[in-house]
Amino acid sequence: MRRNIKSGLLAAPILLLALNVSGTGAPAPAWSQTAKPKPGPPQKQPPPPEVRYGTKGLPQPVLDMREALLAAIESGDIEDLRHAYEINDLKPDLGAAPKTDPVQHWKRISGDGQGREVLAALSLILDAGYVVLPLGPDLENNRVYVWPYLAEWPLGKLTPRQEVELLRLAPPSAVREMKEKGKYTYWRLVIGADGTWHALRKGD
Repeated sequence: MRRNIKSGLLAAPILLLALNVSGTGAPAPAWSQTAKPKPGPPQKQPPPPEVRYGTKGLPQPVLDMREALLAAIESGDIEDLRHAYEINDLKPDLGAAPKTDPVQHWKRISGDGQGREVLAALSLILDAGYVVLPLGPDLENNRVYVWPYLAEWPLGKLTPRQEVELLRLAPPSAVREMKEKGKYTYWRLVIGADGTWHALRKGD
C-alpha cells in the first residue's frame, strides 16, 4: 500500500459525517440525510446517479483506502481490517455504539463468529458498481463514493440485471423486505474523496 495513505487522509478536509448509530442519539451522517418535503405541487424526481464500475476515475486517496480494505479481505483475518479503521481520525460508522471495539463488533454480527462473513460482504460490495454523491459546492473535496450503487437506487425501477446484482449481495428474503420498504437496507460502504472511510454497515 502507498506509504502516504495516512498523511493524505489527515491532510484532507474532514467531510462532516457524524455517526448514525441506532439508539445512541447521535445525528445521522450527511450522506444519509434527506430534506423534508415542502408542501406544494409534486416535484419531478431527479434521475438516479450515474453507476460506475471498476476503479477507473477513483481519486488516489479512495484507491488507497480500497487497497487497505482489500488487504484485510485477502488475508481472511478480520483483525487486519482494524488497520484501515484506525487510519481515520473520524472513525467509520459501523452501526455500533460509540467506543465499541470494531473487531469485536464484526465478530459478533458475523454468522461464523470470526468476522469472515463481514469480509465476504465487503468483498462483494467492492466488486459492485458505485455512485458518487456531491455534498457541497466544492466538488473536489465534498464527494463521497458509495458501494453498492443500489444503496442510492430506486428499488422499484430495477432491471433484470440489477435484480441479479442485488441478489448477489443479499438473500432473497432480505431483497423482498427491502422492496416492500422501497429502500436498500443491506451492507453499504462509504468512502470520502479524501480517502476517509465513513461507513460500513447495514441500515438506511
